[in-house]
Amino acid sequence: MRTAKVDVKENSKIKIIPLGGLEAIGMNITVFEYEDEIIVVDCGLSFPDDDMLGIDLVIPDITYLKDNADKVKAFIITHGHEDHIGSLPYVLKEINAPIYATKLTLGIIEGKLKEHGIEKLVKKKVVKHGQTVTLGSFKVEFIKVNHSIADAAGLAITTPAGIIVHTGDFKIDYTPMFGDTTDLTRFGELGKKGVLAVMADSTNALRPGFTPSERNVGKTIDHIFAENTKQRIIIATFASNVDRVRHIINTAAKYNRKVIVEGRSMVNIINTATELGYLEVPEGTLIDIEEMKSYTDEQLVLITTGSQGESMAALSRMAASIHKKVTIKPGDTIIFSSSPIPGNEKAVTKVINELSMLGANVIFHDTHVSGHACEEEIKLIYSLLKPKYSIPLHGEYRHLKGQAEIAESMGVDKENIFILSSGDVLNLSQSEAYVSDTRVPAGGILVDGLGVGDVGNIVLRDRQNLAENGIIIVVMTFEKYSNQLLAGPDMVSRGFVYVREAENLLEEARATVNDAVLDCIDRNVTDWGKIKMVVKETLSDYLWKKIKRNPMILPIIMEVE
Repeated sequence: MRTAKVDVKENSKIKIIPLGGLEAIGMNITVFEYEDEIIVVDCGLSFPDDDMLGIDLVIPDITYLKDNADKVKAFIITHGHEDHIGSLPYVLKEINAPIYATKLTLGIIEGKLKEHGIEKLVKKKVVKHGQTVTLGSFKVEFIKVNHSIADAAGLAITTPAGIIVHTGDFKIDYTPMFGDTTDLTRFGELGKKGVLAVMADSTNALRPGFTPSERNVGKTIDHIFAENTKQRIIIATFASNVDRVRHIINTAAKYNRKVIVEGRSMVNIINTATELGYLEVPEGTLIDIEEMKSYTDEQLVLITTGSQGESMAALSRMAASIHKKVTIKPGDTIIFSSSPIPGNEKAVTKVINELSMLGANVIFHDTHVSGHACEEEIKLIYSLLKPKYSIPLHGEYRHLKGQAEIAESMGVDKENIFILSSGDVLNLSQSEAYVSDTRVPAGGILVDGLGVGDVGNIVLRDRQNLAENGIIIVVMTFEKYSNQLLAGPDMVSRGFVYVREAENLLEEARATVNDAVLDCIDRNVTDWGKIKMVVKETLSDYLWKKIKRNPMILPIIMEVE
């Protein structure tokens, strides 16, 4: 089913408002607004930076959507990766709008909604590639694209101002392992109709040439199996890369090996993909980890999570020798079938070193290809679509700038290329395009355990201070009416110095604080807040002069009658 003839209104303006997906990899979410109608494309999360101590996830600030909740028609999801779907359970609790996605994508989303207990509260609609859904003034067509997860889609969004093509995350793989190739024919047809704007994946815009085919990885994995017939094979990859997992399972069956799946996210995705028909496991191939002892090493393959060095993932626990059921042995062949996400390089290297020290043979060359388009593939999309405007998406600023340069080289006028920031409001029509002076709220909301947004910059700063400098708690007891110091000041130190080796330092510090407190009493200072401030300043100055350290100081005053 194809989009109908485009009914373009000359003066119609569409607002495009990215709430995430720019400035960094992850947390993709974009608002499309026409008059009193809004559709939202993707709703992802990002993972915390190293300085976000204790934070589990970062989700987008959806203040603008909450303020306009009555306008939101639907969430349109391009594919099932966390950076495109991970925030849905949190956002849907605030804005309950229908979800439109392809079969596997929706299956993965349903698993997340179940975990949060809201699967029955949300309307969900499966959309096939080539199908169009009408949402008020918007018509959204799902277009087949290749990516590192099955069922990915690009979108042709027909609006009163014209057609906007959102590629989602994509690559052009002429020889995919399974399924069809990217629907270049449809992109060409849209280009002939006339495309107002392209919003394209910028992740690999700085890489020249073409992204290699997934089939290349398949050949490498086949070769590794053939070369390691006497060893146990452990493969770490992204749980969502269903095509690769399927190839690993099929290769294992070919070499008469049993497959164990380890890692919660890997088990969940494989179960979902199997139930929906995206993964056919040869009978008798999968076994439970408890059955592993019944087979020899050359009969086993483990598919596991932890390819990014995540501390609690299965492979990381194996490398640290704290996994309850799998012990790495000399001679094990371990394959990292992924590339480190920017920022994860140190963690991955640490795991590789730990595995190597245990005697394992670690392979990480030629065992992964990207799911994102390189320069020549992006050029091909521009040559087919011939857009008036270019709005680079998905990446850090350098990636967006790289795509902007590609767009200009393909004939898009420089003034028609918009590198946006999260919160910008781009007004788009056939006759003009401009970014509004007024921005909307945008940024990251921190998720810590069950708390959403209750940890902000002040709490993070305290956590960083505690992590870097430790804490000293100063405890004092005053008599209620006379304001006399009955006990203390006593000091409790954590993460500052090893107490047994710093007794003299702490005793001198205690004496210094004691003198400052007695001075306050002599001056009839009775306000606890002022006494606490004097204690903090006195102790801080003393410690800085003595050892050039600045721990968090927490005075506690108790009162007794």
